[in-house]
Amino acid sequence: MNLIIKGKQIEVTDSVDNYVRKKMNKLEKYFDQILEAVATISVEKNRHIFEVTLQAKKSIIRAEEESDSIFNSIDRVVERLERQIIKYKEKLYSKYGSEYNKEKVADISEREEVGIDIPAEQERKIVRTKRFVIKPMSPEEAGLQMELLGHNFYVFSNEETAQFNVIYKRKDGNFGLIEPEA
Repeated sequence: MNLIIKGKQIEVTDSVDNYVRKKMNKLEKYFDQILEAVATISVEKNRHIFEVTLQAKKSIIRAEEESDSIFNSIDRVVERLERQIIKYKEKLYSKYGSEYNKEKVADISEREEVGIDIPAEQERKIVRTKRFVIKPMSPEEAGLQMELLGHNFYVFSNEETAQFNVIYKRKDGNFGLIEPEA
């Protein structure tokens, strides 16, 4: 795994660098198909934010945490990534019936909901732009990718129709698919 550690508004010290490398190497025992990991450390006021994006052969896994200590943030992100990797492997290999992965996922289930309230008088504007390579995939793969990223929707190129589609999470927990009509 190629590990890239970046600092935003902070210089990454050797002790933090070594700690991140030690913790991130733990992830390889769960999933050996990780090609690259980009870790970003930033500080905003008294909050230490640690964000990691893992690039595997067919997926991207991302986690972000903030706390009053950079080491706590690192520990939380690694724990979250472990849970996401185990969940991903269980779904990926579920057709083989691996009881080990099913038990692990049952023990380590993630129950997080994020709520963001925007005041009515605050003007909405675009504050961030992301660019990414769109790979052809099935709607099922796109749903899995969306869950791994922790997003509510995912834009992808449908490998069957060669059109751009959007998959999204519905309030009832199921997924919806938006297909363009020609």
